[in-house]
Amino acid sequence: MGSNSFGRQFKVTSFGESHGKGIGCVIDGCPAGVYLDEQMFASAMKRRRPGFSPFTSPRKEEDRVEILSGVFENTSTGAPITLWIENKDQKSTSYEEVKDVIRPGHANFSYLKKYGIFDYRGGGRASARETATRVAAGVVAKQLLGAIVIQAKVIQVGGYKENFKKVLEQVIEEGDSVGGIIECNIKNVPPGLGDPIYEKVEANLAKAMLSINACRGVEFGDGFDSAAMKGSLHNDQMENGKFLTNHHGGILAGITTGEEITFRAAFKPTSSIKKEMKTLLTCGANTTLAPKKNTRHDPCVALRAPAIVEAMAALVFADFILLSNCDKLEKTLT
Repeated sequence: MGSNSFGRQFKVTSFGESHGKGIGCVIDGCPAGVYLDEQMFASAMKRRRPGFSPFTSPRKEEDRVEILSGVFENTSTGAPITLWIENKDQKSTSYEEVKDVIRPGHANFSYLKKYGIFDYRGGGRASARETATRVAAGVVAKQLLGAIVIQAKVIQVGGYKENFKKVLEQVIEEGDSVGGIIECNIKNVPPGLGDPIYEKVEANLAKAMLSINACRGVEFGDGFDSAAMKGSLHNDQMENGKFLTNHHGGILAGITTGEEITFRAAFKPTSSIKKEMKTLLTCGANTTLAPKKNTRHDPCVALRAPAIVEAMAALVFADFILLSNCDKLEKTLT
C-alpha cells in the first residue's frame, strides 16, 4: 500500500492500524533546533480523542505520544522524528460477526477491489484512528509557524448552525448519524507563500483536507457563493496598500496575500449507524447488515475534526515555510 506520506520538505509518513498494537508517524525534514517534549502533545490529542463526550465514540484511548527518535534533550536533531501512540482500548471481537459483510459507506468494498484483502477490525488503515498521527505531527509542524495562528471550529451539524446538542441527541436516539462543516481561519500569514499552477496554497490545503476520513468538500473565501457574484463585487479592491475586502480568502493565484485565510471543510455522516442496511457479503451474496446496539461509533465525526483540520493545515504551512527558503537568492554567492 503506497501513498502513506504527505508533504515535500516537511514530510510525514503515518503507519499502523485501528486495532493493531499502535499507530505512529515518521517526520522527515524537520530542521534541527526545534524544541519538543512529550507533554506538548497532550492538549491537541485530547481535542481529537474519543471517549470523553456523550456525542463521540465511547472508545477510550489515552493517545499519549511517545517520541522514539529524532529528538535529544528536548531538541530536534534534524534526524527523522518518530512518534508512537499505543492502542489500548481496541475490541476486535466486536467485528467478528461482520467480517464477511461489506459495510455500506466504509472502505471494505474499494479496499477489497484494490488489494484483495481488508482488515475488518475497525477498518484497519481506513479507520479515523489514523488521524491521531496527523494531530501529533501537527504539533511539531506548529513549532515552525512562528506568529501564524490556525483555529478551526464546527459551524454546522446536520444542516443546523445552532442547537447542535438537540440534533445529536435526536440522531443518537434514532440510531443514525449526521455530517457537519468545519471552518478554519489562519491569521498572521505572511504574503508570498505558495507556488503557482500545480502547488497552489489552496490546492495543497484542499488535498490535505480531502485526505481526512469523511471529508467530502472544501471551499475557500466566498467559495461556491462566488459563482453567483459579479466580478465588481468579488474583486477585492485596494486602497493605501491594503485590501478593502477579503472575498479571495487570503489566497490569490495560489499565493498568500497576507490577509486572513478562511476555508470550510464538509464532512459526511458517520458510515457506522444502528439501522438495517442492504449490502453484500464478500462472496457476493445479498445480505442485510443489522449492527449491534453496543457498537462504538461517533454520531457525527465532524465534532472531533477541528483538531485534525488544524493539524493538516499546519503541515501544509510548515512545508511552504521551509520551501520558501529556496524561492529566491537573497545575496550573490562568491
